[in-house]
Amino acid sequence: MCPPYFSSNTYFSNAIKITTFLAQSYTTMIRATFLSILVLFGVNLLAQNTPYPTRFELSGGTETPTYAEGIAYYQKLDADFKTIKLFTKGPTDSGKPLHLALFSKTRNFDLKKLRAEGKAIFFINNAIHPGEPDGVDASMMLLRDLALHPERYPALDSVVVAIIPFYNIGGALNRSSTSRVDQNGPKEHGFRGNARNYDLNRDFIKADTRNARSFAAIFQELDPDFFIDTHVSNGADYQHVMTFCYTQEDKLGGVLGEFHQKTVLPSLYAHMQAKGFPSTPYVNAWGQTPDKGWTQFPDWPRYSTGYAALFHTIGIMSETHMLKPYEQRVKATYALLEGSLKLLGEKRAQWLALRRQTKAAVATQTDFPITWKVNREKFSETEFLGYEAEYPLSKVSGLKRLQYNHDKPFRKIVPFYDHYEAENVVKKPRFYVIPQAWFNVIDLLKTNQIQMQTIKRDSSIEVTQYKIDNLQTSRNVYEGHFFHNNLEVKAEKQIMAFAAGDVLVPVDQWRNRYIVETLEPKAQDSFFRWNFFDAILQEKGGFSSYHFEEMAAKLLEKSPELRQKLEEKKRSDEKFAQSGDAQLNFIYENSIFAEKEYRRYPIYRVE
Repeated sequence: MCPPYFSSNTYFSNAIKITTFLAQSYTTMIRATFLSILVLFGVNLLAQNTPYPTRFELSGGTETPTYAEGIAYYQKLDADFKTIKLFTKGPTDSGKPLHLALFSKTRNFDLKKLRAEGKAIFFINNAIHPGEPDGVDASMMLLRDLALHPERYPALDSVVVAIIPFYNIGGALNRSSTSRVDQNGPKEHGFRGNARNYDLNRDFIKADTRNARSFAAIFQELDPDFFIDTHVSNGADYQHVMTFCYTQEDKLGGVLGEFHQKTVLPSLYAHMQAKGFPSTPYVNAWGQTPDKGWTQFPDWPRYSTGYAALFHTIGIMSETHMLKPYEQRVKATYALLEGSLKLLGEKRAQWLALRRQTKAAVATQTDFPITWKVNREKFSETEFLGYEAEYPLSKVSGLKRLQYNHDKPFRKIVPFYDHYEAENVVKKPRFYVIPQAWFNVIDLLKTNQIQMQTIKRDSSIEVTQYKIDNLQTSRNVYEGHFFHNNLEVKAEKQIMAFAAGDVLVPVDQWRNRYIVETLEPKAQDSFFRWNFFDAILQEKGGFSSYHFEEMAAKLLEKSPELRQKLEEKKRSDEKFAQSGDAQLNFIYENSIFAEKEYRRYPIYRVE
């Protein structure tokens, strides 16, 4: 069947004659090659007749633009359409700034005024992993189509579209055809790591990179209602071109979580089905074939949708499948973006009202979950279009290997474990106190628009402080850090002196989730877990055993309680009982000589 882009009857007729002649004259390989060229030429003719064609269209769906080409395209749209404005924003690790494109049908680009007018904000982030550029091309075409044919998009009357063309600029500049070995196109693309080799979709909460800090400033300025981060999935093989990785309902919580689960997702699945891209939740089936079902991906705040959820923004990571042709993947991404815009416009009033309701509720909420675990007893069901798994012998190892048989497709209802329960819950304090020495933490709070008060004069305040009792630190580096797990803390009240210039963070804000989940040390992605406070885990002083021996004996004479604790420890720990140094250290740590700063978490709670 000839593609629809052959619009000229004369050209169509000649093309058929040439094709027929060659079919009779050349080998199968040559005939197939010529037909491919012919189809590509047809695509090029269509693209050349389309105003503002993209490189994707000009190449017949096989190429994606370079960073320079992409930004030049946005600059051209900015110059030619008064409904589009391209802003230069904060820096990235590459040395180049982030760009933000806005489409506003009213030609008003003042976000505060747009909010006051009741406009919803639809935010699209592209090329966080530049080797996955589907959203780059889909967003360029979508923005062009909105500008050329706004009458086709009634949602634009009530929705402003915001697009980051390239988030990971350093990765986009590191271009090759080899960094995604399993991926089916485009011909060349960027690299996953940024200019400092960080994976930016692990950096939203810790914000090691300039990219993440600039993104946070943009996100807080926009306060988006709907957020989509465009990706390409690897992993298992299946029929779906598009899958969704999205904010977990329980973690989003309340009326907004219910709205997302019962209204947003069903609407988008229906839209994608109608567009010819039946979709399913992101196939998080590592270590097994997906025909038995899988667990919903846990979008902790390190990830884009988890970060967005802290601010009550519904988020989706679009995940096209790596093995599908690039043209299909871009079209599926375009369909999702178009459907999301339409849905936000249709549900705008309810959507905004639920966000306002959620913000008000969180400002007065007292209990906050800080860690979660999946409930394996509860699950939803999803329709999965897969391929039968087979295990032939490997030509490499001679052992059994996994292979998906495309000649044996199946349609199956599988369990989807998408229920998470709160594992640890804390009551919020009235304030957190942050000594000004921890400026790195204070700066991140400011970037995320957390309201703070500065202590005006030296003061004594009764606080609850945490002592780090135990933790396990990863042996392997992960995104520039050695992550802390299995944390145990002990809380105690005491009166402490604070200096003028130290900071009070009131916990009565609609951004409370960000405050609690970064400052509570046991929270899943807390600043403590990400090594912000590792200096407190090292003692700065100590003792000389030969000299402290006599002092230790006197301490035991004066404190029967300390002697009893020592004897109990010796009875319960044989290794400890055989170590004189360990026993001296135990006495030291339980004496007035112990360092007060050692393992004392330096963020304090005012209850």
